[in-house]
Amino acid sequence: MWSLLLGIATLVSLGTACTPTVTTVSGTHAPSTVCSGDLIFSDEFDEFSLEKWQHEITLAGGGNWEFQYYNNNRSNTYVRNGALNIRPTFTSDQFGNAFLFNGHINLEGGSPAERCTNPQWWGCERTGSATNILNPIRSARLRTVQSFNFRYGRVEVRAKMPAGDWIWPAIWMMPAYNAYGTWPASGEIDLVESRGNRDMLLNGVHIGTQEAGSTLHYGPTIFHNGWERAHWVRRDSRGWNNDFHRYQFEWTPDFMRFSIDDVELGFIDPGSGGFWEFGGFNHAGVENPWRYGSKMAPFDEKFYIIMNVAVGGTNGFFPDGVQNPTPKPWNNLSPQAATDFWMAQGNWMPTWDMSEGGDSSMQVDYVRVWAL
Repeated sequence: MWSLLLGIATLVSLGTACTPTVTTVSGTHAPSTVCSGDLIFSDEFDEFSLEKWQHEITLAGGGNWEFQYYNNNRSNTYVRNGALNIRPTFTSDQFGNAFLFNGHINLEGGSPAERCTNPQWWGCERTGSATNILNPIRSARLRTVQSFNFRYGRVEVRAKMPAGDWIWPAIWMMPAYNAYGTWPASGEIDLVESRGNRDMLLNGVHIGTQEAGSTLHYGPTIFHNGWERAHWVRRDSRGWNNDFHRYQFEWTPDFMRFSIDDVELGFIDPGSGGFWEFGGFNHAGVENPWRYGSKMAPFDEKFYIIMNVAVGGTNGFFPDGVQNPTPKPWNNLSPQAATDFWMAQGNWMPTWDMSEGGDSSMQVDYVRVWAL
């Protein structure tokens, strides 16, 4: 009887101690009960949990014609000394160089874990040619789309950015359900992006390893994206690749705040008109996809976490005309950008350190998410 009473008292105590929260969660690794201030998702990377992190498997190039293909391979994702490593490697190491120019890749496997995750842009099957070689880089993109989705909370990721010419690391979030339609109508939250070039200048400004940025993508159509009003950068003369830093994001029903090492990088409150008026779309002659959402729409639905290392691409993230110790080997309008990149490997390959735990790997010490 005493143990029963003690159990009831404990439940009552726990119940009164649970402060309500606006945070909501779902997924196989989401807690069943969420209280304000709770740590609701974490990975300290003492081991590599493939239940928490699902691999993308695709040749699609992120929709930007990036030069990597994403796969599930311990050469590209592994835990070492308490940190997750995402390391780019060369496709030719597995298949040989000639394979890039005439080989055939079909990523569709027979088991659920081997299915191609993105068929767009010839993402599941490709044949190489002299002008359009197969993706010359192997890398990885990890996501929590099955294990953890959340709306509102605080995020902190302690990570070290990679270095190496034309490497593009990112830690970001995408909507779990596309409640307002396809990209960018349902939003995108970029916690941090950087570039691996150690000494790259644009108009006299270092935009390589010395620059880290946070961005929101949102808009009613792919032709209407208000990211420029929600984009912030910070520069560190030592480079974000030289040490671990804490990349932080606070997401509430009223505002969003991005910080690095507890120093605010960007803050946004869209106001009563929401992101529709904040982005200036009310003058664009298009329909408002968020008219039935809150002022934070599209950022009032659940998102999942993504971490990846990309290379190159033609969307302008690596602008034409940048100054680099060796010239940028492709033009963003080139129909054979990946071929141009690979044929210039004598210039950029010496800048990559692909040893285990080397400088060209993005290293993540931990990922933590708290309820508000």
